[in-house]
Amino acid sequence: MSTPIPSTSGAGGRYAISAAALMATYLQAVNISLPNAALPHIQATLSMANDEVGWVFSSYIAASAVTMSITQWLAGRYGRKAIYQAALIAFGLGLVFDTLATTSIQFVLARILQGAASGPLVPLSLAILLEVTPAERRARMGLAATACSLLGISTGPAIGGWLSEYYGWPSIFNVSVPMTAIIFVTMAQLLGEKRQDRGQAFDFFGLTTFSVGMIGLQMLLDRGERLEWFASKEIWVEAIAAVLGFYLFTVHVLTRKEHFLRTVLFRDRNLLLATVISFVLGFVLLPTLALTSPMLEELLNYPVDTTGYMSVPRGVALVGALVLTSLAPSQLDYRPFLMGGMVLVVYANWLMLGYSPGMDWRPIVEAGFLQGAGLGMSLAALARAAFGTLDPKFRPEGSALINLSRLYGSTIGIAVVQLFFYANTQAVHIALAKHLTPFRVAANTVGSIAKPSLAALNGIVTRQAATVAVIDQFEILMFAMLAVIPLVFFLRKPRPSG
Repeated sequence: MSTPIPSTSGAGGRYAISAAALMATYLQAVNISLPNAALPHIQATLSMANDEVGWVFSSYIAASAVTMSITQWLAGRYGRKAIYQAALIAFGLGLVFDTLATTSIQFVLARILQGAASGPLVPLSLAILLEVTPAERRARMGLAATACSLLGISTGPAIGGWLSEYYGWPSIFNVSVPMTAIIFVTMAQLLGEKRQDRGQAFDFFGLTTFSVGMIGLQMLLDRGERLEWFASKEIWVEAIAAVLGFYLFTVHVLTRKEHFLRTVLFRDRNLLLATVISFVLGFVLLPTLALTSPMLEELLNYPVDTTGYMSVPRGVALVGALVLTSLAPSQLDYRPFLMGGMVLVVYANWLMLGYSPGMDWRPIVEAGFLQGAGLGMSLAALARAAFGTLDPKFRPEGSALINLSRLYGSTIGIAVVQLFFYANTQAVHIALAKHLTPFRVAANTVGSIAKPSLAALNGIVTRQAATVAVIDQFEILMFAMLAVIPLVFFLRKPRPSG
């Protein structure tokens, strides 16, 4: 049985708590993508290898997903306010450690701490928002929280690019410290404690085996290309961990009635299909950012701040489409919106296949805007699909499942595109460079051919190979979205209003 303690002393207190909770939601999301445009500066300072770049994102997201899973149990056992404040303190420490890192390993460890601390912030912030908001306004407040989260992911590259260009990359983390302090002080003064039954059980075995499987798979994808796959003992260890973790989790699910992902959730067809679609939306959402910024900076020679600005139209379209679709009358069938949004994402990725080293900024902004609009429509319609047929008492757990699916989709998507990008770059480079010999070049050149000239030509070939490899990854994202579009036809119709 829960034991609530009054959270506020009046309307002013409720508004302050709501503002702080929305700020925390934005803060958690913006720190996912803040390093995106600043990666060249971070790589140069920390001597970070190309295959380690994905860890900047995946370490944060994976750690966040693990702690998000146990947030409800932690809040029930130790108190909502205590866990919330502890998460903010750990998040602030992670920000400080980010700026103090001098090696890539130190930086990734700091990101893991920061991500683990961010996991409880989103579900607890949403719970606090819904508690202090009158019942008739809770739907709008839930929409505001979702918009803040997506706005954070979308604006991160622009903010991070501008700060890193003019104030150095540590500033992208320093700027979050005052915000964290404001949230902490506000909640410390105004938020009341709330604790549920201490005897509430949690399935730690299920969470551990699932996490081991996911982390093993993540490391396998991240490290495999660099370590020549199964020629390395490390890759064997990671592969065994992934297989064993998923095997034990599967057996655990089939032999136990309840686990940390409750069986009853998977009996609802709409929620199950929405979870799969959410995974693919996450697979497209962040990997697109992870590919676009390096392409603009390293292949098209845009400054990091300009790279960040070019992501703004995508974010505006994403949040705008989300809000407009969410405000559509509930009597309307959500499935055409979901189908339309997914088709728009496919079309945007198809436009990305036409990228070339000779283009200007217009194709990138156009494709990004359309993809953002499609993702916004899809996410809003998917929320209606997931919860339209689900028993209301299971909606908090269903929401956590959808969020976990999107987070894991993003982290696996980043690993996959990074893996195929470097593999394709090498393959295309070999195919192009085999014709680049002194004799072939000399046959079409007046004067002598020096080694520096050949080195310059090799650089051009490398750039062309990288461009082809980036485009190939956009094709993977496009086909991933195409593969789940037919699932829309299996979603049940929404229940009649009232």
